[in-house]
Amino acid sequence: MRIAVFPGQGSQSPGFLSPWLAIDGLADRLAEYSEWSGVDLIAAGTEWDADRIRDTQVAQPLIVAASLLSWNALPDHEAVAGVAGHSVGEFAAAAAAGILTEEDALRLVGIRGRAMAEAAAAEKTGMSAVIGGDEASVVARLEELGLTPANYNGGGQLVAAGALDALAALTAEPPSGTRVIPLQVAGAFHTRYMAPAVETLRSATAEVAASDPRVTVWSNRDGAAVGSGARFVELLVDQVASPVRWDLCMTSFAAAGVSGIVELSPAGTLTGLAKRALRGTPAVAVKTPDDLEAADALLSGDTDA
Repeated sequence: MRIAVFPGQGSQSPGFLSPWLAIDGLADRLAEYSEWSGVDLIAAGTEWDADRIRDTQVAQPLIVAASLLSWNALPDHEAVAGVAGHSVGEFAAAAAAGILTEEDALRLVGIRGRAMAEAAAAEKTGMSAVIGGDEASVVARLEELGLTPANYNGGGQLVAAGALDALAALTAEPPSGTRVIPLQVAGAFHTRYMAPAVETLRSATAEVAASDPRVTVWSNRDGAAVGSGARFVELLVDQVASPVRWDLCMTSFAAAGVSGIVELSPAGTLTGLAKRALRGTPAVAVKTPDDLEAADALLSGDTDA
């Protein structure tokens, strides 16, 4: 079973879409994505600097658009038996699985990004990656500080979220055997601080028709496969203020016998996690069009490297 995965916020970098726009038709498609999402994604992906594309309301549609551009450039979708996305990447996964149209996915992610940016501006919060250590001890330390484990990424990585002073205390006195890295994000995503954004997104999804998935699709909620498109959209909404359980997604990949993983653009983060948590499972990160050949070979079974 070979699958496609879609990255989350923080994976973007300045100019990363430029190589993709050299492919016939993709600039026109990105212009459509821009119209649907309410963001100038062509400028964002080719001209804007790191600070500008870090903005939540830009980063989220930009990442989903990039994932779908590279997904559409894959020669053979029929070889993909399952999909999953990390955080905002779940919107790209929903479109790839046929749950949402691309138009609905981009429109909703534009609304999500703006709503989460507004929620983040209400209080001074942030996120920090905690690398290494014993997970139970790390979670206990976060609870002491009033922080939330927002992302269980697997491979020895957990992301803490909450008030900036509490995150500073975590950096000053980290759990034994860990390294704490502050993340360049606008707020405490996937925590109670995002509750206002949940309601905004829920109202928007009420106008969307969801189809049941064409392939297996796993949820960040608990790593389980979801057979109902309507239920997956409900989970997309709730996930805004709930922890991302990518660790459980990877456990499900292993249980399902996943034998190859292709990560769509802007790729690298999820294949890196897979190398640590799913040792020996072949993976290809599609960073530029030059990586499409290797992705196609992995999906078609021509190679397991």
